Amino acid sequence: MGRFSIHLNNCIFFAYHGLFEEERLVGNHFEVNVVAEIEENGPITQMSESVNYAEMYAIVQAAMQQPTPLLETVIQQISAAIYALDNRIKQIEINIKKLNPPIPNFTGSVGITFKKVF
Repeated sequence: MGRFSIHLNNCIFFAYHGLFEEERLVGNHFEVNVVAEIEENGPITQMSESVNYAEMYAIVQAAMQQPTPLLETVIQQISAAIYALDNRIKQIEINIKKLNPPIPNFTGSVGITFKKVF
């Protein structure tokens, strides 16, 4: 028995997450990556036997549109909502990067990763 991984890669959103008032006013670009794993239970020949990545994306998109102080909160909400979508999911890993963090003289991105096994 194996596992399938359903991926959402490099999803870019403009959102207003952050602790600082400036972040909530100006906003920032974020990159979201999601991997949901399901166990193989035989041949997959129709969508009902897998997880619909369009529905996963809709969950991520809705969460990114809700301004939230902490990315940790956002990532936990996304994880719970995706699991609620399909309880055949055995593991979810989500990564969110803030592409232009408000750190003076900083180049690069910051981010968090959350992995949950069900």
